[in-house]
Amino acid sequence: MPQPSSICVYCGSSDNGPAAHREAGLQLGRLMAERGIRLIYGGGRVGVMGAVADAVMSAGGAVTGIIPDFLMRHEVGHTKITELEIVDTMHARKARMAELSDAFLILPGGLGTLEEYFEIVTWRQLGLHDKPIAILNVDGYWDRLRDMINGIVDARYARPENMAMTTYVETAEQALNALAQQASGSGHLSSEKL
Repeated sequence: MPQPSSICVYCGSSDNGPAAHREAGLQLGRLMAERGIRLIYGGGRVGVMGAVADAVMSAGGAVTGIIPDFLMRHEVGHTKITELEIVDTMHARKARMAELSDAFLILPGGLGTLEEYFEIVTWRQLGLHDKPIAILNVDGYWDRLRDMINGIVDARYARPENMAMTTYVETAEQALNALAQQASGSGHLSSEKL
């Protein structure tokens, strides 16, 4: 089964969330390194974000972080990863992360994680990319999101096939397997359209 060579992980950058969310990040990072998958992420060193990056690095994997300059100045940038790119804006950060990634995986996080998820799934809906998207639904964290999107489909503001663009899974292994299953036939982000 072909697998993505790089996965963009969107997740929380706060240490205040449940420990189970950071543990899921650690499991994912170890598994990504074992499978030779490069982590593309927001470049932070704290929260679930830092846990995933630390686990990939500890297991001998490769990590590319993309962080805007203003966050780097707040000293949240992870300087002990393979590569850290500093960009000017949040928009540049998201575009670069998408450009470097073969697939997208959403872990627990806050408003920023939601914003990133909605943007990337909207880009797919609009045909700007056809890369796989999965949500790692740790302890049912994203159940209400799935219910909300089902409600949007029920109200006919989105089609059922839009809901099918995202696969919900419960473990890191299921997440990587789901992205690999979807990867055959996936395309690339069209930066000309962004």
